[in-house]
Amino acid sequence: MGRVTARRPVLRITPEGQIRRPDTLAVEEPLEIRLDGRPLTVTMRTPGHDVELAHGFLLAEGIIGHRDDVLAVRYCNGVDDSGANTYNVLDVALADDVVVPDGAGARNFVTSSACGVCGKESLDQVRTRTRFPLPADGPAVTVDALTSMPDALRERQKIFDTTGGLHAAGLFTPDGVLLAVREDVGRHNAVDKVLGWALTERRVPLGDTVLIVSGRASFELAQKAVMAGVRMLGAVSAPSSLAVDLAADAGLTLVGFLRGGTMNVYTGADRIKSGG
Repeated sequence: MGRVTARRPVLRITPEGQIRRPDTLAVEEPLEIRLDGRPLTVTMRTPGHDVELAHGFLLAEGIIGHRDDVLAVRYCNGVDDSGANTYNVLDVALADDVVVPDGAGARNFVTSSACGVCGKESLDQVRTRTRFPLPADGPAVTVDALTSMPDALRERQKIFDTTGGLHAAGLFTPDGVLLAVREDVGRHNAVDKVLGWALTERRVPLGDTVLIVSGRASFELAQKAVMAGVRMLGAVSAPSSLAVDLAADAGLTLVGFLRGGTMNVYTGADRIKSGG
C-alpha cells in the first residue's frame, strides 16, 4: 500500500562545502473520503492508517459516535498512470440508522495538511455539539506524569526520525501509559488517526485519557478532542486563542508549552495535581 517515505535528490550546503545526495521525505498524498459512494472531503495525508483516519474524521464531524455506526470501509479503484491502485479513495458504508448532520464535512476547498478547519462555512458548523459531554470528575493527572508524555511520544515518532517532517498525536492514560501514537504530515490527520484507533477499539468516549500533540493546539484539535470526549489536551507548542475559548466552554483541560518540566495550563487546572 502507499509508502510513507520517498527519496528525492537534494543539494546540501554546509560551511565545509556542498554535496549532492538523496534525502528521505515524508510522503503527502490526497485521500478522498466518500460516504456510501458520495464524495465527502479530500485531505492531504501521509498514507497509512487510512481507515482509522476516516473513523476519526467522521467522529470529529459528529457523523458517527461508535464503531457500529460503520458497516464497512473499502478502497475504491483509483489508479495512477501505470494502472496501479493509488489507495487514495476510501468509501465508508454507514449503518442504516446513522443520520449525517447538515454541513458535516463540508469544506469550501480541499483540506490541506496545514489547516483542516479552513473553509468551514461558519464557526457555528465547527462548534458541533458533542454526544460525549466532558465529565467534571475522573482521575487527576500529576505534573510528573504529564511532563513525561511528550518525551514518550517523541520516542515513538519513528517516521519523524527518518524525515523530520511529521506531526504526531498520542493517547495516554492519566498515569502516563502510552496507548497509541499516529504520525502524519497534517496535525489534524494525526489526531484523527489516533481517535479513529480509539473508536475502532471501542474506547470512545475517551474521558479517561490525555491527548498529546507534538505541535500547537489549534481550535480544530481542541474541537476533535471534545467530540471524542477527551478531558485533557496537551501541546508541546502554543494554543490559539480560539482553542482556549473552546476548551473553557466545553470543560476541556488545555495545556500548552508542555516541555521539560514546565507547562502553561490555560483551562481546567483542577484536573492537574502536583507531585509524582
